[in-house]
Amino acid sequence: MNKPYHVEGIDVPLSALKPLRERTNINTAKHRGYLKILASIRSLGLIEPFCVFHENGQYIILDGYLRWLAFQELELETAPCVVFKDKEAYTFNRMVNNLSSFQEMRMLRKSMESVDEKTIAETFGMKTIRHRLAPKLVERLHPQVAQAFKNDLIGKTAASEMSCVKPARQLEMLREMNRVGDHTPAFIRALVLKTPPELRLNTPGTRYGRKKNEREQRLVLVERLEQAEKQHDFYTKLYRTYSADLLKISLYVRKVITTPEIREFMEQRHPSVLGEMRAIVMDSK
Repeated sequence: MNKPYHVEGIDVPLSALKPLRERTNINTAKHRGYLKILASIRSLGLIEPFCVFHENGQYIILDGYLRWLAFQELELETAPCVVFKDKEAYTFNRMVNNLSSFQEMRMLRKSMESVDEKTIAETFGMKTIRHRLAPKLVERLHPQVAQAFKNDLIGKTAASEMSCVKPARQLEMLREMNRVGDHTPAFIRALVLKTPPELRLNTPGTRYGRKKNEREQRLVLVERLEQAEKQHDFYTKLYRTYSADLLKISLYVRKVITTPEIREFMEQRHPSVLGEMRAIVMDSK
């Protein structure tokens, strides 16, 4: 039975916060996630508090590195934090479900019923959100393709590409994507270019409405499509081999860490190794 988490909420001086690890690869001037967080905090304040662990007089940031950078840029003095008693207790990011493109569209449309478009755009750090609403996109999709979009099987870019062909061809493309296991926009573009002219829609403003007779480009993309199929078969085989090996390792590791004598010895002598072995078992579930 899992033990309950023990947490408390306090305001912590920004100078007392310390990241668990520095992420030097983040360019705050261009990082989209950071810029969204910065705009949101500037407009509304902090929505999600930091998750921290108290250690040696400082508060180690378990979750909230980008928020910490934003607080520094905005020169804020204190930050609301949720303090965990156990450093290993924070595992909620494993359960995070990001919004799909369709869910984002619905959320924005619902928000515009009570908040003006300019305010929403400023909160997200954008000039406009009009391009994210795509009001006519779902209407141009085959019902099964629209359902795949709603279920986040394909993204908004992929759905826009598919809307450039007739509904019957969209359904054929969806079946081909499911067969190959590739729902990326690049793969869909190749399928669109492979589509006979009579099954295309002359959608104004799209690359397909402007370029109709580029046979050489089409042949190149068809060749890439064939290469993608070969790569998919290779990586599928590789993944199956990896899954089988991981299962064997996890069964062995589980037996090791569930043996009381071995577990007690490792807790005393090699606690870090024991933690890694537990992580292997958790990742294999």
